Amino acid sequence: MSRQFRLPLHSPPSFAREHFAASPTNAQAIAAIDAWPRWGDGRLALIGAAGAGKTHLARDWALKANAVVVEAANPLAAPLDLAALRGRAVLVDDADRRAQGGHLDDETLFHLINMAGVDGGTLLLTGRLAPVAWDCAVPDLRSRLNALTAAIIDEPDDIVLEAVLRRAFAARAMTPAHDVYPYLLRRIPRSSLEAIAAVDLLDEAASAQGRAITRLLAGEVLAFEGDEGED
Repeated sequence: MSRQFRLPLHSPPSFAREHFAASPTNAQAIAAIDAWPRWGDGRLALIGAAGAGKTHLARDWALKANAVVVEAANPLAAPLDLAALRGRAVLVDDADRRAQGGHLDDETLFHLINMAGVDGGTLLLTGRLAPVAWDCAVPDLRSRLNALTAAIIDEPDDIVLEAVLRRAFAARAMTPAHDVYPYLLRRIPRSSLEAIAAVDLLDEAASAQGRAITRLLAGEVLAFEGDEGED
């Protein structure tokens, strides 16, 4: 079984589409995003686990659509001016993790959904869970959430994770041994965030010890279970 390892990123990630790794696991979500502005009722929910790439796709869309970005999980964000958002493209990131007492209560989200499709307005919501599983106390909002079209990003496959690893190593001007990639792909958790965290740890260890990035170093630093016999 793989261990989990986490380390904060050293620099902000790029949300450009050319830096997104396309694969069968996210093909449906890409097609749904690219169908904008022809979304049904002007709204779409983009669903995927943490590290699956939903924020990457959503922020890339927001740039193209000149969308207002609402960080639903941020309890310190300023209250929304719904009138100013009428007819605009709006991205609500982490809509299923709306901060308690924050700026996006049930009534506000209900109005945002109703505004989508009016006067050219569009709404993209992201979440880890499907909208039918989101908490809400307003019956009218419940019916709106249940009716949302959802595009799903599945768990990252090896195509996605290898692309993430290669970009992360390249960003640090590091060239690992060729067999490090298949070694890591067999062991790291199925998450882009975990893949980047693994590269961060290897970067730190290689720099501190003056060593090249090899399978041996990866095994020592990341301490994968069941690798006692690996060299």
